[in-house]
Amino acid sequence: MTLAAGAEELGVLVGAVGAAGFFGLMIVIVWQVAATWRDRMPAAREGQYKELATRYARLLEDTVELQRRTVEEQRQTLDELTRSRLAVGSMEKMMREIE
Repeated sequence: MTLAAGAEELGVLVGAVGAAGFFGLMIVIVWQVAATWRDRMPAAREGQYKELATRYARLLEDTVELQRRTVEEQRQTLDELTRSRLAVGSMEKMMREIE
């Protein structure tokens, strides 16, 4: 009986050590997966930041081009307005001379 009891205690001890080893291995695996996931997050965010910076640069270029066009159109409108004022001034002068 003592031998059987000793073998049973040894089996319990082996089972406990095996379970502890299994749970230890599972903890290490989960820990490594979490660490890998944490390391990939900044890399993904960096890619998003680069894409956002590229889109912002394109938007800035478009805005500068739009502003340049607006300034050119304003300059043309001012030139047309100046010519119109001169023409109206000439017509007023001509009308005064006719009267």
